Amino acid sequence: MSRAQGHGELMLRRRATLCAALAICLYAPLASHAKPVDFSREVKPILARRCFSCHGPQTQEGGLRLDGREAAVAALESGLLAIVPGDSAGSELLARVTAEDESLRMPPEGKGLSGREVDVLRRWIDEGAAYQKHWAFVAPVKQEPPAIAGDLQSWVRTPIDAFVLAQLEANRLQPAPRADKRTLCRRAYFDLTGLPPTEEELAEFLSDESPDAWERLIDKLLASPHYGERWGRHWLDLVRFAETNSFERDGAKPNAWKYRDYVIRSFNDDKPYDQFVREQLAGDELDQVTRDSIIATGYYRLGIWDDEPADAVQSRSDELDDLIATTSQAFLGLTVGCARCHDHKIDPIPQRDYYGLAAFLADVTAYGDRGDQTGNNQWDLSSPEEAARRRALREQVELVEREKTSMEEVGVKRMEAPDQRRSETHEREALLSEKLQDYLNESERAQYQQTLGRLEAARRELQELGEPESALALAKCDAQPAPTHLNVRGNPHVPGDVVEPRFPQLFGAATPTIAAAPAGARSAGRRKVLADWIASKDNLLTSRVIANRIWQHHFGRGIVRSANNFGELGDAPTHPELLDWLAVWLTEHDWKLKPLHRLIMTSSAYQMSSQADEGALAVDPLNDHLWRFDMRRLGAEELRDATLAASGRLNRALYGPSFYPQMSEEVLATQSMPGNGWGQSTAEEQSRRSVYVFVKRSLLTPLLTAFDFPDVDASCEARFNTTQPGQALSLLNGEFANEQARHLAERVRAEAGDQPREQVARAIEITLGRPATEAEIADGLGLMQQLAEEHGREPQEALRYWCLVALNQNEFLYLD
Repeated sequence: MSRAQGHGELMLRRRATLCAALAICLYAPLASHAKPVDFSREVKPILARRCFSCHGPQTQEGGLRLDGREAAVAALESGLLAIVPGDSAGSELLARVTAEDESLRMPPEGKGLSGREVDVLRRWIDEGAAYQKHWAFVAPVKQEPPAIAGDLQSWVRTPIDAFVLAQLEANRLQPAPRADKRTLCRRAYFDLTGLPPTEEELAEFLSDESPDAWERLIDKLLASPHYGERWGRHWLDLVRFAETNSFERDGAKPNAWKYRDYVIRSFNDDKPYDQFVREQLAGDELDQVTRDSIIATGYYRLGIWDDEPADAVQSRSDELDDLIATTSQAFLGLTVGCARCHDHKIDPIPQRDYYGLAAFLADVTAYGDRGDQTGNNQWDLSSPEEAARRRALREQVELVEREKTSMEEVGVKRMEAPDQRRSETHEREALLSEKLQDYLNESERAQYQQTLGRLEAARRELQELGEPESALALAKCDAQPAPTHLNVRGNPHVPGDVVEPRFPQLFGAATPTIAAAPAGARSAGRRKVLADWIASKDNLLTSRVIANRIWQHHFGRGIVRSANNFGELGDAPTHPELLDWLAVWLTEHDWKLKPLHRLIMTSSAYQMSSQADEGALAVDPLNDHLWRFDMRRLGAEELRDATLAASGRLNRALYGPSFYPQMSEEVLATQSMPGNGWGQSTAEEQSRRSVYVFVKRSLLTPLLTAFDFPDVDASCEARFNTTQPGQALSLLNGEFANEQARHLAERVRAEAGDQPREQVARAIEITLGRPATEAEIADGLGLMQQLAEEHGREPQEALRYWCLVALNQNEFLYLD
């Protein structure tokens, strides 16, 4: 290509860029340009997601590197400038992302940048192309809520509303009207308890005309023991709670349910979140160790575990990696696990930081081994005196058994070769009973009998103590762990430099000095240092991450949608100042979560309806600016529990061992050993809330998985929200749905009598919490008549089908 041709092509690109920029200016909301572009929250996420794979720390195609300003504004291999600060029209970056020619447009694969993304880049370059530190790696600052003037000033009930409304006004959007009382009541019950209000509870709220009726309803629900069941389940998703180990045998984790109950109790008691964090990470190392703090360390035992690994060293490394990944994502919102094999590709997390975190966890023993699958993970919860006595007796039994075996071997060695070989088989005890006395002298026989007596006495005393109460926990630690090495390319068989415990460098925290544990210590004392750092109010991320999670479960998505990833590849916060305000507010209020729920739910933002507006949908179709409340489908557990509540079969008993739902033979056959490890529960137990369902990794409950119950092998930040045929099949043809429809029909007949009209209306009242309309009554009567006349169904069976229809209505399945 000649210089003239190249210049002509360049001019054409410039014109295309200018045209694209003009179009964006014409169609973008004018008020949104009032504030300068925020690099860390608006620009960096675009570059990280769309550009860094080819123009980042690892690869710089064409000589372009965009993760730092100095390299970004430098001349390219072609001599062009990707970014000319203050001149977007002269910047090759803008020309490429707006090029109509697919061979020139960047990024080369996938969809091109959206108009909004192009506009952000253009304005950023025109404003000088300043680079800033990633927003999440800067300490949160509690800014004053924006001042609101004008007609909507009365809309501001809490500081939350000021932040939301300021952003709405900047984008020329209006908040949706307040939802009606019935909608709000149903919303509050499901959000805080995971259950629908009963008819009596709904009627009580609807008839309450006092000005603080809403606030008193929230306080009542926060005090309900069902609050912990609902919000505890959210936490269990994060820590990949399950009650089995996975892999082929998928053996049970004894007493895992006690960790689940600890989580539920902690939420019900409104345990400060920083204490909740410390108990799980270092409950056995705290200044005051309690029953709860011991059970909390079951956190370390929840992951998958291979009881017969092909490579024991690799398996142990994988187990630690699972802990690092889960801990960093759940508590810090960081994907530190990405630095296992090399420096993190995007975030400033070098490989050494990964192994620095691993060093904190070095005293965490493996879950178990084939020879002892409980010793490391079952903690004796007896009194210290009783536990010490039991431990001493067990040691005595083991010692005397060794003495007994040694004495037996004296006689075995005197036997003929065939009997010696027999002693090494399952016939050993029979052989000893028949012949041992013949091969011991008189003194040896007397000593052997004395040993048997000592063994029997120790066993009897141990038996009289009874089996201890145990909990899944960090029962054994390695107080003097081996040095932690940086594994070359993540390979544990190629250890590199020794790495001491250290916090990730991006936090700017000093490297801790941790003295070696004294002789006789139970643990290394490192995890308490890690827990104190994570639970500190000065940590950049901890309060932000949990505040975002609370917001997420009230509004359906977080202020940061990638709730487990606040790094540079995560989503930018939609309301950054609000998130920081909430994070600081939480620490100022002693890390208590219930007041945060109350603050959020008393805001006008939370009380908006889900009513759509065509203009707002055109400007903000994803509702990023929060101009309305998002409708959502009930979650898997909510749906099952609401169905049981409607049928009148819900068992509201709290806590205790998990129950086993009824499984079909076809489902059980999907296991490697069909039916293995799946128990039988009574009908009453099977009617308990879904949080108490036994979670077997190789046999998740089909009804729950159809409605997006998460994968329990890894931390789940947010469940999928799908609509797929299996859901309709489960609710129309599934055994559970049809059984509950039968119970609902029995309830309806008992409460409404034998008149079909009253029966049809009553089914609607129970399931939807409102009077039936004439159209609904006509539909129900028509269906029941058709079933009787065309299909020969008895009245009670026809009513069951109508009840099944009622349980399948969108109004029952969805929450406004």
